[in-house]
Amino acid sequence: MIPGKLYLCLMTNHDIADHFELLSKLMDIHGDDSFRAKSYASAAFRIEKVPEPLAELNVEQLKALPAIGPSLAKKIEELNASGKLSALEDYLEKTPKGVVEMLNIKGIGPKKIALLWQDLGIESIGELEYACQENRLVTLKGFGAKTQASILASIQFIKANSGFCLYAEADLMVRQVLQFFTTNFPGAQYSPAGAFRMQRNVLDSIDWICTLNKEEIIAAFAHLPFELNESETKLGIKLEGLPPMNFFLAGSTSAFFIQLFKHSASADFIQAFETGYSYPENPGSEQDIFNHNQLAYITPALRESPAVLKPSAANTLPELIQPEDIKGIIHSHSTYSDGQHSLEQMAKAAKEKGYEYLVISDHSQAAFYANGLSPERIMQQHAEIEKLNQQLAPFKIFKSIEADILNDGRLDYEDGVLSSFDLVIASVHSNLKMTEEKAMQRILTAIQHPATRILGHPTGRLLLSRAGYPVDHKTLIDACVAHKVVIEINAHPRRLDLDWTWIEYAISQGALLSINPDAHSIDGMDLVKYGVLSAQKGGLTKERNLSSFNLAAMEAFVANKK
Repeated sequence: MIPGKLYLCLMTNHDIADHFELLSKLMDIHGDDSFRAKSYASAAFRIEKVPEPLAELNVEQLKALPAIGPSLAKKIEELNASGKLSALEDYLEKTPKGVVEMLNIKGIGPKKIALLWQDLGIESIGELEYACQENRLVTLKGFGAKTQASILASIQFIKANSGFCLYAEADLMVRQVLQFFTTNFPGAQYSPAGAFRMQRNVLDSIDWICTLNKEEIIAAFAHLPFELNESETKLGIKLEGLPPMNFFLAGSTSAFFIQLFKHSASADFIQAFETGYSYPENPGSEQDIFNHNQLAYITPALRESPAVLKPSAANTLPELIQPEDIKGIIHSHSTYSDGQHSLEQMAKAAKEKGYEYLVISDHSQAAFYANGLSPERIMQQHAEIEKLNQQLAPFKIFKSIEADILNDGRLDYEDGVLSSFDLVIASVHSNLKMTEEKAMQRILTAIQHPATRILGHPTGRLLLSRAGYPVDHKTLIDACVAHKVVIEINAHPRRLDLDWTWIEYAISQGALLSINPDAHSIDGMDLVKYGVLSAQKGGLTKERNLSSFNLAAMEAFVANKK
Protein backbone atom coordinates (compact mmCIF):
# COMPACT_ATOMS: atom_id res chain seq x y z
CA MET A 1 0.00 0.00 0.00
CA ILE A 2 1.12 3.55 -0.72
CA PRO A 3 0.88 5.86 2.32
CA GLY A 4 -0.53 8.82 0.44
CA LYS A 5 -1.69 9.88 -2.98
CA LEU A 6 -0.04 11.73 -5.81
CA TYR A 7 -1.66 15.09 -6.47
CA LEU A 8 -0.65 17.22 -9.45
CA CYS A 9 -1.59 20.74 -8.39
CA LEU A 10 -1.18 22.85 -11.48
CA MET A 11 -3.82 25.57 -10.86
CA THR A 12 -1.83 28.79 -11.16
CA ASN A 13 -3.35 32.28 -11.34
CA HIS A 14 -2.86 32.05 -15.10
CA ASP A 15 -4.87 28.80 -15.18
CA ILE A 16 -7.65 30.34 -13.10
CA ALA A 17 -7.75 33.39 -15.37
CA ASP A 18 -7.95 31.10 -18.41
CA HIS A 19 -11.20 29.57 -17.08
CA PHE A 20 -12.86 32.97 -16.79
CA GLU A 21 -11.52 34.12 -20.15
CA LEU A 22 -12.87 30.98 -21.81
CA LEU A 23 -16.25 31.53 -20.14
CA SER A 24 -16.33 35.07 -21.51
CA LYS A 25 -15.52 33.89 -25.03
CA LEU A 26 -18.08 31.09 -25.00
CA MET A 27 -20.75 33.55 -23.89
CA ASP A 28 -19.80 35.73 -26.86
CA ILE A 29 -20.00 32.74 -29.22
CA HIS A 30 -23.52 32.02 -28.00
CA GLY A 31 -24.50 35.70 -28.16
CA ASP A 32 -25.40 35.79 -24.48
CA ASP A 33 -25.32 38.69 -22.02
CA SER A 34 -22.46 40.86 -23.32
CA PHE A 35 -22.18 42.76 -20.03
CA ARG A 36 -21.61 39.56 -18.05
CA ALA A 37 -19.21 38.27 -20.70
CA LYS A 38 -17.14 41.44 -20.41
CA SER A 39 -17.20 41.18 -16.62
CA TYR A 40 -15.67 37.69 -16.81
CA ALA A 41 -13.05 38.93 -19.27
CA SER A 42 -12.26 41.76 -16.84
CA ALA A 43 -12.03 39.25 -14.00
CA ALA A 44 -9.51 37.21 -15.98
CA PHE A 45 -7.41 40.33 -16.52
CA ARG A 46 -7.49 41.23 -12.82
CA ILE A 47 -6.64 37.69 -11.73
CA GLU A 48 -3.52 37.72 -13.93
CA LYS A 49 -2.32 40.82 -12.06
CA VAL A 50 -2.79 39.44 -8.53
CA PRO A 51 0.64 38.61 -7.07
CA GLU A 52 -0.65 36.12 -4.45
CA PRO A 53 -1.19 32.49 -5.58
CA LEU A 54 -5.00 32.29 -5.45
CA ALA A 55 -5.05 28.49 -5.25
CA GLU A 56 -3.53 28.75 -1.76
CA LEU A 57 -6.17 31.14 -0.35
CA ASN A 58 -9.51 30.34 1.29
CA VAL A 59 -12.70 32.17 0.34
CA GLU A 60 -12.38 34.80 3.10
CA GLN A 61 -8.82 35.60 2.05
CA LEU A 62 -9.99 35.81 -1.56
CA LYS A 63 -12.80 38.21 -0.66
CA ALA A 64 -10.29 40.48 1.08
CA LEU A 65 -8.33 41.03 -2.12
CA PRO A 66 -9.43 44.31 -3.77
CA ALA A 67 -9.14 42.81 -7.26
CA ILE A 68 -11.41 39.87 -6.41
CA GLY A 69 -14.44 40.61 -4.20
CA PRO A 70 -17.16 38.26 -2.84
CA SER A 71 -18.81 37.06 -6.07
CA LEU A 72 -15.59 36.23 -7.87
CA ALA A 73 -14.11 34.72 -4.68
CA LYS A 74 -16.86 32.08 -4.55
CA LYS A 75 -16.21 31.04 -8.14
CA ILE A 76 -12.45 30.85 -7.56
CA GLU A 77 -13.07 28.76 -4.43
CA GLU A 78 -15.24 26.40 -6.50
CA LEU A 79 -12.48 26.15 -9.11
CA ASN A 80 -9.80 25.49 -6.49
CA ALA A 81 -11.91 22.81 -4.78
CA SER A 82 -13.13 20.89 -7.82
CA GLY A 83 -10.96 22.00 -10.72
CA LYS A 84 -14.15 23.04 -12.51
CA LEU A 85 -16.34 26.11 -12.85
CA SER A 86 -20.03 25.18 -13.08
CA ALA A 87 -20.95 28.19 -15.22
CA LEU A 88 -18.20 27.26 -17.67
CA GLU A 89 -19.17 23.58 -17.64
CA ASP A 90 -22.71 24.54 -18.69
CA TYR A 91 -21.36 26.30 -21.78
CA LEU A 92 -18.91 23.51 -22.57
CA GLU A 93 -21.79 21.02 -22.55
CA LYS A 94 -23.71 22.92 -25.22
CA THR A 95 -20.71 23.85 -27.38
CA PRO A 96 -19.09 21.31 -29.73
CA LYS A 97 -15.57 20.51 -28.58
CA GLY A 98 -14.19 21.49 -31.99
CA VAL A 99 -15.78 24.94 -31.75
CA VAL A 100 -14.04 25.49 -28.41
CA GLU A 101 -10.74 24.37 -29.97
CA MET A 102 -11.16 26.98 -32.72
CA LEU A 103 -10.52 29.66 -30.07
CA ASN A 104 -6.84 28.63 -30.29
CA ILE A 105 -6.65 29.85 -33.89
CA LYS A 106 -4.94 33.20 -34.26
CA GLY A 107 -6.87 35.84 -36.15
CA ILE A 108 -10.44 34.81 -35.35
CA GLY A 109 -12.30 35.74 -32.20
CA PRO A 110 -15.56 34.50 -30.69
CA LYS A 111 -17.84 36.47 -33.01
CA LYS A 112 -16.18 35.13 -36.17
CA ILE A 113 -16.23 31.60 -34.74
CA ALA A 114 -19.97 32.03 -34.12
CA LEU A 115 -20.40 32.94 -37.80
CA LEU A 116 -18.42 29.90 -38.93
CA TRP A 117 -20.45 27.62 -36.68
CA GLN A 118 -23.90 29.09 -37.28
CA ASP A 119 -23.64 30.14 -40.96
CA LEU A 120 -21.37 27.43 -42.37
CA GLY A 121 -22.00 24.64 -39.86
CA ILE A 122 -18.28 24.31 -39.14
CA GLU A 123 -17.76 22.48 -35.83
CA SER A 124 -14.07 21.51 -35.85
CA ILE A 125 -10.64 22.75 -36.87
CA GLY A 126 -10.50 20.02 -39.50
CA GLU A 127 -13.74 21.24 -41.08
CA LEU A 128 -12.46 24.81 -40.98
CA GLU A 129 -9.22 23.79 -42.69
CA TYR A 130 -11.18 22.06 -45.44
CA ALA A 131 -13.43 25.13 -45.86
CA CYS A 132 -10.35 27.33 -46.28
CA GLN A 133 -8.87 24.95 -48.82
CA GLU A 134 -12.19 25.06 -50.67
CA ASN A 135 -12.00 28.88 -50.60
CA ARG A 136 -15.35 29.13 -48.78
CA LEU A 137 -14.38 31.93 -46.38
CA VAL A 138 -13.53 34.53 -49.00
CA THR A 139 -17.09 35.80 -49.39
CA LEU A 140 -18.13 35.37 -45.77
CA LYS A 141 -18.81 38.68 -44.05
CA GLY A 142 -15.84 39.84 -41.98
CA PHE A 143 -13.35 37.42 -43.51
CA GLY A 144 -11.75 37.66 -46.97
CA ALA A 145 -8.73 36.14 -48.69
CA LYS A 146 -6.09 37.45 -46.24
CA THR A 147 -8.00 36.23 -43.18
CA GLN A 148 -8.52 32.85 -44.84
CA ALA A 149 -4.79 32.51 -45.57
CA SER A 150 -3.95 33.56 -42.01
CA ILE A 151 -6.36 30.97 -40.57
CA LEU A 152 -4.80 28.23 -42.70
CA ALA A 153 -1.30 29.18 -41.51
CA SER A 154 -2.46 29.18 -37.89
CA ILE A 155 -4.07 25.75 -38.27
CA GLN A 156 -0.84 24.35 -39.70
CA PHE A 157 1.08 25.76 -36.71
CA ILE A 158 -1.40 24.21 -34.25
CA LYS A 159 -1.16 20.82 -35.95
CA ALA A 160 2.64 20.92 -35.92
CA ASN A 161 2.75 21.74 -32.20
CA SER A 162 -0.14 19.68 -30.82
CA GLY A 163 0.73 17.30 -28.03
CA PHE A 164 3.65 19.38 -26.72
CA CYS A 165 4.08 21.25 -23.45
CA LEU A 166 6.51 23.89 -22.24
CA TYR A 167 9.55 22.82 -20.22
CA ALA A 168 8.37 24.92 -17.27
CA GLU A 169 5.01 23.11 -17.22
CA ALA A 170 6.78 19.76 -17.20
CA ASP A 171 9.13 21.04 -14.49
CA LEU A 172 6.26 21.53 -12.06
CA MET A 173 4.92 18.02 -12.73
CA VAL A 174 8.37 16.44 -12.36
CA ARG A 175 8.99 18.13 -9.01
CA GLN A 176 5.65 16.93 -7.67
CA VAL A 177 6.19 13.34 -8.83
CA LEU A 178 9.74 13.32 -7.44
CA GLN A 179 8.50 14.53 -4.07
CA PHE A 180 5.86 11.79 -4.04
CA PHE A 181 8.36 9.06 -4.95
CA THR A 182 10.89 10.30 -2.40
CA THR A 183 8.26 10.13 0.36
CA ASN A 184 6.70 6.82 -0.61
CA PHE A 185 9.56 4.83 -2.18
CA PRO A 186 12.76 5.84 -0.36
CA GLY A 187 14.56 2.63 -1.38
CA ALA A 188 13.76 2.82 -5.09
CA GLN A 189 15.72 4.50 -7.89
CA TYR A 190 13.99 6.91 -10.22
CA SER A 191 14.93 9.87 -12.40
CA PRO A 192 13.37 11.98 -15.12
CA ALA A 193 14.96 11.29 -18.49
CA GLY A 194 14.33 12.06 -22.15
CA ALA A 195 13.56 15.55 -23.41
CA PHE A 196 13.09 16.88 -19.88
CA ARG A 197 16.51 15.81 -18.66
CA MET A 198 18.02 17.08 -21.92
CA GLN A 199 16.44 20.49 -21.16
CA ARG A 200 14.61 20.86 -24.46
CA ASN A 201 12.36 23.92 -24.69
CA VAL A 202 9.21 21.91 -25.39
CA LEU A 203 8.34 18.27 -24.71
CA ASP A 204 5.87 15.77 -26.13
CA SER A 205 6.25 13.44 -23.15
CA ILE A 206 7.87 13.24 -19.73
CA ASP A 207 10.05 10.15 -19.53
CA TRP A 208 11.21 8.39 -16.38
CA ILE A 209 13.64 5.59 -15.58
CA CYS A 210 12.79 3.74 -12.39
CA THR A 211 13.18 0.48 -10.48
CA LEU A 212 9.53 0.57 -9.38
CA ASN A 213 7.23 -2.15 -10.67
CA LYS A 214 4.08 -1.58 -12.72
CA GLU A 215 1.72 -2.12 -9.81
CA GLU A 216 3.45 0.54 -7.68
CA ILE A 217 3.32 3.11 -10.50
CA ILE A 218 -0.33 2.42 -11.33
CA ALA A 219 -1.30 2.63 -7.64
CA ALA A 220 0.24 6.13 -7.46
CA PHE A 221 -2.24 7.36 -10.06
CA ALA A 222 -5.18 5.11 -9.12
CA HIS A 223 -7.28 7.97 -7.71
CA LEU A 224 -6.96 9.98 -10.96
CA PRO A 225 -8.60 9.27 -14.33
CA PHE A 226 -5.87 8.22 -16.76
CA GLU A 227 -5.23 6.21 -19.90
CA LEU A 228 -2.85 3.29 -19.54
CA ASN A 229 -0.45 2.15 -22.24
CA GLU A 230 1.87 -0.67 -21.25
CA SER A 231 4.45 -3.00 -22.72
CA GLU A 232 6.98 -5.34 -21.15
CA THR A 233 9.52 -2.59 -20.44
CA LYS A 234 7.42 0.59 -20.39
CA LEU A 235 4.34 1.95 -18.68
CA GLY A 236 2.56 4.98 -20.14
CA ILE A 237 0.29 7.14 -17.98
CA LYS A 238 -1.81 9.79 -19.77
CA LEU A 239 -3.74 12.25 -17.62
CA GLU A 240 -6.30 14.54 -19.24
CA GLY A 241 -4.80 17.83 -20.41
CA LEU A 242 -1.24 16.81 -19.54
CA PRO A 243 1.57 15.31 -21.62
CA PRO A 244 2.00 11.53 -21.28
CA MET A 245 4.43 10.18 -18.69
CA ASN A 246 6.44 7.16 -19.84
CA PHE A 247 8.00 5.00 -17.11
CA PHE A 248 10.83 2.81 -18.43
CA LEU A 249 11.28 -0.10 -16.03
CA ALA A 250 14.83 -0.95 -15.01
CA GLY A 251 15.24 -4.17 -13.07
CA SER A 252 18.61 -3.47 -11.39
CA THR A 253 20.99 -0.66 -10.43
CA SER A 254 23.34 -1.31 -13.35
CA ALA A 255 20.42 -1.50 -15.78
CA PHE A 256 19.04 1.70 -14.27
CA PHE A 257 22.11 3.79 -15.12
CA ILE A 258 22.57 2.37 -18.61
CA GLN A 259 18.88 2.98 -19.31
CA LEU A 260 19.15 6.49 -17.88
CA PHE A 261 22.13 7.20 -20.14
CA LYS A 262 20.40 5.82 -23.24
CA HIS A 263 17.19 7.73 -22.57
CA SER A 264 18.94 11.05 -21.87
CA ALA A 265 20.49 11.64 -25.29
CA SER A 266 19.55 11.94 -28.95
CA ALA A 267 19.51 8.87 -31.18
CA ASP A 268 22.49 10.23 -33.14
CA PHE A 269 24.51 10.71 -29.96
CA ILE A 270 23.79 7.17 -28.72
CA GLN A 271 24.62 5.65 -32.11
CA ALA A 272 27.98 7.47 -32.20
CA PHE A 273 28.73 6.53 -28.59
CA GLU A 274 27.93 2.83 -29.12
CA THR A 275 30.02 2.80 -32.30
CA GLY A 276 33.14 4.15 -30.60
CA TYR A 277 32.72 3.27 -26.94
CA SER A 278 31.26 0.62 -24.62
CA TYR A 279 29.28 0.24 -21.41
CA PRO A 280 30.89 -1.02 -18.19
CA GLU A 281 29.52 -4.24 -16.79
CA ASN A 282 27.95 -2.89 -13.57
CA PRO A 283 27.89 0.92 -13.54
CA GLY A 284 26.94 2.48 -10.22
CA SER A 285 26.33 5.87 -11.82
CA GLU A 286 26.34 7.61 -15.19
CA GLN A 287 29.79 8.95 -14.30
CA ASP A 288 31.04 5.34 -14.33
CA ILE A 289 30.03 5.04 -17.98
CA PHE A 290 32.15 8.07 -18.90
CA ASN A 291 35.06 6.99 -16.67
CA HIS A 292 35.06 3.54 -18.29
CA ASN A 293 35.69 5.23 -21.66
CA GLN A 294 38.13 7.93 -20.47
CA LEU A 295 35.59 10.62 -21.30
CA ALA A 296 34.75 13.78 -19.40
CA TYR A 297 31.17 13.77 -18.15
CA ILE A 298 28.75 15.20 -20.71
CA THR A 299 25.69 16.78 -19.13
CA PRO A 300 22.42 15.58 -20.73
CA ALA A 301 21.76 19.09 -22.05
CA LEU A 302 24.72 18.68 -24.44
CA ARG A 303 23.92 15.15 -25.58
CA GLU A 304 22.27 16.28 -28.82
CA SER A 305 25.07 16.14 -31.39
CA PRO A 306 27.73 13.38 -31.56
CA ALA A 307 30.26 16.19 -32.08
CA VAL A 308 30.33 16.78 -28.30
CA LEU A 309 32.16 13.46 -27.84
CA LYS A 310 35.33 14.99 -29.30
CA PRO A 311 35.81 17.73 -26.66
CA SER A 312 34.73 15.21 -24.05
CA ALA A 313 37.58 12.90 -25.06
CA ALA A 314 39.98 15.87 -25.04
CA ASN A 315 38.60 17.13 -21.70
CA THR A 316 37.87 20.55 -23.23
CA LEU A 317 34.13 20.81 -22.56
CA PRO A 318 33.00 24.32 -21.56
CA GLU A 319 32.13 25.09 -17.96
CA LEU A 320 28.45 25.84 -18.51
CA ILE A 321 26.67 28.79 -16.95
CA GLN A 322 24.74 28.01 -13.73
CA PRO A 323 21.75 29.78 -12.12
CA GLU A 324 23.99 31.09 -9.35
CA ASP A 325 26.14 32.84 -11.98
CA ILE A 326 23.36 35.38 -12.62
CA LYS A 327 24.37 38.51 -10.69
CA GLY A 328 21.65 40.94 -11.75
CA ILE A 329 18.13 41.08 -13.14
CA ILE A 330 18.16 42.64 -16.59
CA HIS A 331 14.85 43.34 -18.39
CA SER A 332 12.13 43.82 -15.80
CA HIS A 333 8.87 45.73 -15.59
CA SER A 334 7.08 47.58 -12.81
CA THR A 335 3.69 49.21 -12.30
CA TYR A 336 5.05 52.14 -14.29
CA SER A 337 4.01 50.03 -17.30
CA ASP A 338 2.44 46.54 -17.16
CA GLY A 339 4.25 44.99 -14.19
CA GLN A 340 2.47 43.66 -11.10
CA HIS A 341 4.77 45.25 -8.49
CA SER A 342 6.07 48.74 -7.88
CA LEU A 343 9.59 49.79 -8.73
CA GLU A 344 10.49 49.82 -5.03
CA GLN A 345 9.03 46.33 -4.50
CA MET A 346 10.91 44.95 -7.50
CA ALA A 347 14.19 46.48 -6.37
CA LYS A 348 13.91 45.32 -2.76
CA ALA A 349 12.92 41.83 -3.87
CA ALA A 350 15.88 41.60 -6.24
CA LYS A 351 18.19 42.65 -3.43
CA GLU A 352 16.63 40.11 -1.03
CA LYS A 353 17.11 37.38 -3.65
CA GLY A 354 20.84 38.14 -3.59
CA TYR A 355 21.18 40.06 -6.84
CA GLU A 356 23.54 43.03 -7.05
CA TYR A 357 21.45 45.17 -9.39
CA LEU A 358 18.15 45.54 -11.22
CA VAL A 359 17.80 46.88 -14.76
CA ILE A 360 14.28 48.29 -14.82
CA SER A 361 13.06 48.39 -18.40
CA ASP A 362 9.41 49.31 -18.62
CA HIS A 363 7.64 49.59 -21.96
CA SER A 364 7.99 52.63 -24.19
CA GLN A 365 5.19 54.96 -25.23
CA ALA A 366 4.21 53.10 -28.44
CA ALA A 367 3.14 50.16 -26.25
CA PHE A 368 -0.01 52.00 -25.16
CA TYR A 369 -1.67 48.66 -24.36
CA ALA A 370 1.03 48.10 -21.72
CA ASN A 371 0.82 51.62 -20.25
CA GLY A 372 4.08 52.61 -21.96
CA LEU A 373 6.00 55.55 -20.51
CA SER A 374 5.66 59.08 -21.83
CA PRO A 375 8.78 61.31 -21.57
CA GLU A 376 7.20 63.00 -18.55
CA ARG A 377 6.69 59.69 -16.74
CA ILE A 378 10.25 58.68 -17.60
CA MET A 379 11.50 61.72 -15.68
CA GLN A 380 9.27 60.73 -12.76
CA GLN A 381 10.64 57.17 -12.76
CA HIS A 382 14.26 58.35 -13.00
CA ALA A 383 13.76 60.60 -9.97
CA GLU A 384 12.42 57.63 -8.00
CA ILE A 385 15.35 55.46 -9.13
CA GLU A 386 17.86 58.02 -7.88
CA LYS A 387 16.09 58.18 -4.52
CA LEU A 388 15.94 54.39 -4.19
CA ASN A 389 19.59 54.01 -5.17
CA GLN A 390 20.55 56.15 -2.19
CA GLN A 391 18.40 54.01 0.12
CA LEU A 392 19.44 50.59 -1.22
CA ALA A 393 23.16 51.11 -1.86
CA PRO A 394 25.34 49.26 -2.70
CA PHE A 395 22.48 47.59 -4.62
CA LYS A 396 21.76 49.60 -7.76
CA ILE A 397 18.85 50.17 -10.11
CA PHE A 398 19.88 50.96 -13.67
CA LYS A 399 17.65 53.22 -15.76
CA SER A 400 16.52 51.33 -18.81
CA ILE A 401 13.61 51.07 -21.23
CA GLU A 402 12.28 48.36 -23.50
CA ALA A 403 11.93 50.58 -26.54
CA ASP A 404 9.63 49.41 -29.29
CA ILE A 405 11.27 48.98 -32.68
CA LEU A 406 8.87 50.88 -34.92
CA ASN A 407 7.84 49.75 -38.41
CA ASP A 408 10.72 51.55 -40.12
CA GLY A 409 13.31 50.41 -37.55
CA ARG A 410 13.43 53.64 -35.58
CA LEU A 411 13.37 53.44 -31.79
CA ASP A 412 10.35 54.71 -29.91
CA TYR A 413 11.75 58.05 -28.62
CA GLU A 414 13.83 60.93 -29.83
CA ASP A 415 17.59 60.66 -29.25
CA GLY A 416 17.44 63.15 -26.38
CA VAL A 417 15.10 60.90 -24.41
CA LEU A 418 17.04 57.75 -25.29
CA SER A 419 20.25 59.30 -24.01
CA SER A 420 18.72 59.64 -20.52
CA PHE A 421 18.82 55.86 -20.03
CA ASP A 422 21.75 53.81 -18.79
CA LEU A 423 20.94 51.27 -21.49
CA VAL A 424 18.20 50.59 -24.03
CA ILE A 425 16.64 47.22 -24.85
CA ALA A 426 15.16 47.34 -28.37
CA SER A 427 12.30 44.92 -29.11
CA VAL A 428 9.64 44.32 -31.73
CA HIS A 429 6.12 44.12 -30.25
CA SER A 430 3.77 45.17 -33.03
CA ASN A 431 3.02 44.32 -36.67
CA LEU A 432 4.66 40.92 -36.33
CA LYS A 433 3.42 39.52 -39.65
CA MET A 434 6.46 40.41 -41.74
CA THR A 435 8.44 38.88 -44.55
CA GLU A 436 12.06 38.05 -43.72
CA GLU A 437 13.18 41.02 -45.81
CA LYS A 438 10.96 43.43 -43.87
CA ALA A 439 11.83 41.90 -40.49
CA MET A 440 15.57 42.09 -41.16
CA GLN A 441 15.39 45.67 -42.46
CA ARG A 442 13.48 46.70 -39.35
CA ILE A 443 15.75 44.90 -36.85
CA LEU A 444 19.06 45.77 -38.53
CA THR A 445 18.11 49.45 -38.54
CA ALA A 446 17.44 49.27 -34.80
CA ILE A 447 20.70 47.40 -34.14
CA GLN A 448 22.63 50.17 -35.86
CA HIS A 449 21.11 52.87 -33.66
CA PRO A 450 23.75 54.20 -31.22
CA ALA A 451 21.39 53.86 -28.25
CA THR A 452 20.61 50.16 -28.71
CA ARG A 453 22.58 48.05 -26.23
CA ILE A 454 20.46 44.88 -26.10
CA LEU A 455 18.27 43.27 -28.77
CA GLY A 456 15.24 41.88 -26.93
CA HIS A 457 13.64 38.50 -27.83
CA PRO A 458 15.10 38.53 -31.37
CA THR A 459 12.39 36.57 -33.22
CA GLY A 460 9.30 37.51 -31.20
CA ARG A 461 8.22 33.88 -30.98
CA LEU A 462 5.93 32.43 -28.33
CA LEU A 463 6.58 28.71 -28.02
CA LEU A 464 3.57 26.57 -28.95
CA SER A 465 1.59 29.77 -29.61
CA ARG A 466 3.31 31.89 -32.24
CA ALA A 467 6.06 31.06 -34.70
CA GLY A 468 7.65 34.51 -34.64
CA TYR A 469 8.79 36.55 -37.61
CA PRO A 470 11.36 35.03 -39.97
CA VAL A 471 14.94 36.24 -39.58
CA ASP A 472 18.34 35.43 -41.04
CA HIS A 473 19.98 34.42 -37.76
CA LYS A 474 23.56 34.62 -39.00
CA THR A 475 23.11 38.11 -40.45
CA LEU A 476 21.33 39.25 -37.29
CA ILE A 477 24.02 37.86 -34.99
CA ASP A 478 26.84 39.26 -37.14
CA ALA A 479 25.21 42.72 -37.09
CA CYS A 480 24.89 42.62 -33.28
CA VAL A 481 28.59 41.76 -32.99
CA ALA A 482 29.58 44.50 -35.42
CA HIS A 483 27.53 47.14 -33.59
CA LYS A 484 28.31 45.92 -30.05
CA VAL A 485 24.71 44.96 -29.30
CA VAL A 486 24.05 42.25 -26.72
CA ILE A 487 21.67 39.47 -27.82
CA GLU A 488 19.01 38.60 -25.31
CA ILE A 489 18.13 35.06 -24.30
CA ASN A 490 14.67 35.88 -23.03
CA ALA A 491 14.14 33.44 -20.16
CA HIS A 492 10.35 33.46 -20.15
CA PRO A 493 9.39 29.79 -20.69
CA ARG A 494 7.16 30.76 -23.61
CA ARG A 495 9.94 32.68 -25.35
CA LEU A 496 13.46 31.24 -24.70
CA ASP A 497 14.51 33.50 -27.54
CA LEU A 498 17.37 33.52 -28.81
CA ASP A 499 16.91 29.81 -29.41
CA TRP A 500 19.66 27.60 -27.98
CA THR A 501 20.51 26.21 -31.43
CA TRP A 502 22.03 29.59 -32.38
CA ILE A 503 24.05 30.19 -29.22
CA GLU A 504 27.07 28.23 -30.44
CA TYR A 505 27.25 30.34 -33.62
CA ALA A 506 26.83 33.55 -31.62
CA ILE A 507 29.69 32.57 -29.31
CA SER A 508 31.91 31.66 -32.28
CA GLN A 509 31.38 35.17 -33.70
CA GLY A 510 32.29 36.86 -30.42
CA ALA A 511 28.77 37.86 -29.39
CA LEU A 512 27.84 38.82 -25.85
CA LEU A 513 24.50 37.35 -24.76
CA SER A 514 22.29 38.06 -21.77
CA ILE A 515 19.88 35.76 -19.95
CA ASN A 516 17.02 38.06 -18.95
CA PRO A 517 13.76 37.05 -17.22
CA ASP A 518 11.50 39.74 -18.76
CA ALA A 519 10.08 39.84 -15.24
CA HIS A 520 6.64 41.41 -14.83
CA SER A 521 6.48 40.49 -11.14
CA ILE A 522 8.72 39.54 -8.23
CA ASP A 523 8.19 35.84 -8.96
CA GLY A 524 9.00 36.54 -12.60
CA MET A 525 12.63 37.09 -11.64
CA ASP A 526 12.88 33.38 -10.93
CA LEU A 527 12.36 32.65 -14.63
CA VAL A 528 16.10 33.18 -15.14
CA LYS A 529 16.35 29.47 -14.27
CA TYR A 530 14.71 28.48 -17.55
CA GLY A 531 16.91 30.84 -19.53
CA VAL A 532 19.99 29.27 -17.93
CA LEU A 533 18.77 25.74 -18.74
CA SER A 534 18.18 26.69 -22.37
CA ALA A 535 21.50 28.54 -22.60
CA GLN A 536 23.35 25.49 -21.27
CA LYS A 537 22.20 23.54 -24.31
CA GLY A 538 23.94 26.08 -26.49
CA GLY A 539 27.18 25.85 -24.48
CA LEU A 540 26.98 29.31 -22.90
CA THR A 541 29.48 30.19 -20.18
CA LYS A 542 29.13 32.92 -17.57
CA GLU A 543 31.94 34.93 -19.20
CA ARG A 544 29.80 35.44 -22.31
CA ASN A 545 26.64 36.42 -20.43
CA LEU A 546 25.95 40.05 -19.52
CA SER A 547 23.66 39.29 -16.58
CA SER A 548 26.57 37.38 -15.00
CA PHE A 549 28.58 40.62 -14.77
CA ASN A 550 28.96 41.80 -11.18
CA LEU A 551 27.92 45.34 -10.30
CA ALA A 552 31.32 46.88 -11.04
CA ALA A 553 31.52 45.15 -14.43
CA MET A 554 27.95 46.19 -15.23
CA GLU A 555 28.73 49.80 -14.36
CA ALA A 556 31.74 49.63 -16.68
CA PHE A 557 29.57 48.17 -19.46
CA VAL A 558 27.06 51.01 -19.07
CA ALA A 559 29.83 53.63 -19.03
CA ASN A 560 31.40 52.20 -22.18
CA LYS A 561 28.86 53.46 -24.73
CA LYS A 562 28.58 51.94 -28.19
